[in-house]
Amino acid sequence: MTIAVRLHGADEARALTEELARVWTDAHPEFAADGDQRAGEFRAQIRGHFRHAGFALAAAYGSGTLVGFGYGFPCSAEYWYDEELLPQIPADAREGLMGVCELAVRPGWQSRGIGTRLHEALVAAVAPRWASLLVDPANARGRALYDRLGYRYAGPYRNGGETYDLLIARAHERSSTA
Repeated sequence: MTIAVRLHGADEARALTEELARVWTDAHPEFAADGDQRAGEFRAQIRGHFRHAGFALAAAYGSGTLVGFGYGFPCSAEYWYDEELLPQIPADAREGLMGVCELAVRPGWQSRGIGTRLHEALVAAVAPRWASLLVDPANARGRALYDRLGYRYAGPYRNGGETYDLLIARAHERSSTA
């Protein structure tokens, strides 16, 4: 089956919020017990991110159905990293930075290269020098993908009561995989 990847700005993405929340929930079965609450948190998160200049959503469609997405936007190092992590970030990675906020593919569509295609579409749309993201340390499949895309561990990132792995990569290292 052919997968089409389309780019959307904030206005188009806003209209897709409910569909994105369903894909995000499907892609995170570990949240099944509190899926409605987590989906609500996702909706609030993305709605807050629509305001960022340069917001980009890459959406993957199989037979016209949304099967995965990723989104991000250009941001400053001060916005993206907390004060504890900022000194660990290479000086040249503090300029031209993109925060990758979410990358989600429905389970039946995983392991088909869709995550890589979504990520590459985001990098092409935003054109950063560096990209950074957070991953749950228990997410082995996600971490394997990010390792293949050139991300490296930069430190622990605490968000509320949860701790994530902060990963960072040079954009040009990943763009050669497209």
